[in-house]
Amino acid sequence: MGKLEGKVAVITGGSSGMALASAKRFVEEGAYVFITGRRQEALDEAVELIGRNVTGVRGDAANLDDLDRLFETVKREKGKIDILFASAGTGEAVPLGKITEQHFDAAFGLNVRGTLFTVQKALPLFNDGGSIIMTGSNASAKGFAGWGVYAASKLALRSFARTWLNELKGRNIRVNVLVPGAIATPMQEEVLSKEAKEMFESMIPRGKMGQPEEVATVALFLASDDSSFVNGGELFVDGGMSAI
Repeated sequence: MGKLEGKVAVITGGSSGMALASAKRFVEEGAYVFITGRRQEALDEAVELIGRNVTGVRGDAANLDDLDRLFETVKREKGKIDILFASAGTGEAVPLGKITEQHFDAAFGLNVRGTLFTVQKALPLFNDGGSIIMTGSNASAKGFAGWGVYAASKLALRSFARTWLNELKGRNIRVNVLVPGAIATPMQEEVLSKEAKEMFESMIPRGKMGQPEEVATVALFLASDDSSFVNGGELFVDGGMSAI
């Protein structure tokens, strides 16, 4: 029997990268998974890759109407949620002095506002004893030049976790932040130059990027009963980058 046998999971931003690897792993461990993505083609490819026990729902986690449609689909098809992995996020490097309203609004609109309303709209369907996971970033602990707005938006999730576990303790719903570092994902390919990737790799003790599957194993831990006494925490999955 898998570690998530009979569980229902919702993963936002699940059409690529770490979230897709996590969705695949969750299904392998017995869960039924709903994934979201903004591009239908990528979402269809992700569903095909996962292969079974998965529903793809196109939508933007920053759009409240899209979130309503997501959870209406979950309610209609399964009627409950045991695991919510709020993983949809965005970010790019813009140094102080060149930050625009659009840059700020994009980061906080999805990473903070989108995460907040994803969790809030999921709660009516949540089973007691469930697990909420949010994707943070080790940028919030390191002070990388140019990443100030992104880092601040991800740091807000730590505050959410600490507040929400207190508000949800009567339902025994755990809330944790998974904090990846430099992971080889399609999003990273879009936002990092070759030089930036080499710089980040030089900061990792093993000298190379993490892989989405390495993050997925940690997401599985936080989703399962293996982490039953882990609550309100930040679990860093960055190869030691933030420790040195």
